[in-house]
Amino acid sequence: MGKEMILILGGARSGKSAYAQSLIEGNGGQVLFVATATAGDEEMASRIRVHIANRPKHWKTLEAPLHVGDAIQKTERTEWILLDCVTLLISNLMMAMPEPLDEKEALMVVQQEIDELIAAYQSHPGRWVIVSNEVGLGLVPPYPLGRYYRDALGRANQQLAKVADKVIFMMAGIAMKIKG
Repeated sequence: MGKEMILILGGARSGKSAYAQSLIEGNGGQVLFVATATAGDEEMASRIRVHIANRPKHWKTLEAPLHVGDAIQKTERTEWILLDCVTLLISNLMMAMPEPLDEKEALMVVQQEIDELIAAYQSHPGRWVIVSNEVGLGLVPPYPLGRYYRDALGRANQQLAKVADKVIFMMAGIAMKIKG
């Protein structure tokens, strides 16, 4: 197996995470699962517990809500990296910024995070599967933070898709190859 990046995009509950996991299971080799979620409330904590229970027990987990590229660079090399998900990473970045949020500064912070993530991929010998939501297909958010978030995530997804060898779009549990 050679170096490869697969980007999996789709809406909420489209089957992205399950599909990403299925790409890796049964291929052998060590897997590093990179989790960006934080348990801000009991409902999110419950979702995280379900994700953990559904993962193979022998996979290593790296919890990295921010500075994901740097965190991956500091870990032991594995044949596979599964990053789930960029959606929460961008949310974490923006929520960590002071209010009122400055759009240009937010985009710059997101750009730096994605640049670091891509640099980590480029220096890593393994195969990467990255999960992210596609949020640009719905309504325009009625408030500035929502619009900034949608725009920042859309730009991040574009950057990752440009670097990715394959891009898969998930809809209703069906994978559609859109690149590679």
